[in-house]
Amino acid sequence: MKAFIFPGQGAQFPGMGKSLYEENTEAKALFEKANELLGFRITDIMFDGSEEELKQTKVTQPAIFLHSVILAKTTPDFAPDMVAGHSLGEFSALVANGALAFEDGLKLVYQRALAMQEACEINPSTMAAILGLSDEKVEEICKEITDEIVVPANYNCPGQLVISGSNKGIEVACIKMKEAGAKRALPLPVGGAFHSPLMEPAREKLQKAIEETEFSSPTCPVYQNVSTTAVSNVEVIKNNLIMQLTAPVKWTQSVQNMVKDGASQFVECGPGKVLQGLVKKIHPEAEVSSI
Repeated sequence: MKAFIFPGQGAQFPGMGKSLYEENTEAKALFEKANELLGFRITDIMFDGSEEELKQTKVTQPAIFLHSVILAKTTPDFAPDMVAGHSLGEFSALVANGALAFEDGLKLVYQRALAMQEACEINPSTMAAILGLSDEKVEEICKEITDEIVVPANYNCPGQLVISGSNKGIEVACIKMKEAGAKRALPLPVGGAFHSPLMEPAREKLQKAIEETEFSSPTCPVYQNVSTTAVSNVEVIKNNLIMQLTAPVKWTQSVQNMVKDGASQFVECGPGKVLQGLVKKIHPEAEVSSI
């Protein structure tokens, strides 16, 4: 069985989507529709902008979404048996499996990006990647820090867990992780504590937008970050999507469940190859590729 997987923030690069735009008339029309919907030419930033310009959350998220979704829409015989996306990538996955219309997906992603950026300004916060410790040990250390917010945020693959929290909390946690034997405790160049309670203001805003958006029955199940299991029920999809901003991304567990349910091929759809690498670390026998 074939699983299509969609990347999240961090996969962007200058020039992304340019050849797709130039070589495919359907792709060009979708990119132009996106420029119109957003009210600014995001394609100019994607194709010719600097790394710095692409890094702004309000640009990064719709840019990655567009690259991923337009690739899926213009790939002949695109027929996934299951889909999943890492954080932001979950929105791309839901357009790819027909649960969300292209326009609605883009609007939600843009609202999500703006709400997250705003939440970061309210609570200055950050994230760090912890390498070489068990998930259990990382969870334990996070729980020990009680005077600051620090939580596990991204279960990327065994031995790689990203934590999220207040600036002070992350600083203290990184010291403790190294003392406990972590190979690295690396602060990440991100604007805030994504997938933590500090994203609550953004979650509230996004909840309203998600509840007002029409979702359809998907063509195949989605393995969502929050639940990690196959979901086809529209109401469950919406609830998981609402919880996603303040809950951890359980990527390791999602991939394990996809494999258990028969996935042997994983196709990454979007910029970069980060997810292929993670899948290989979670399940070395998997066949990985990208569009």
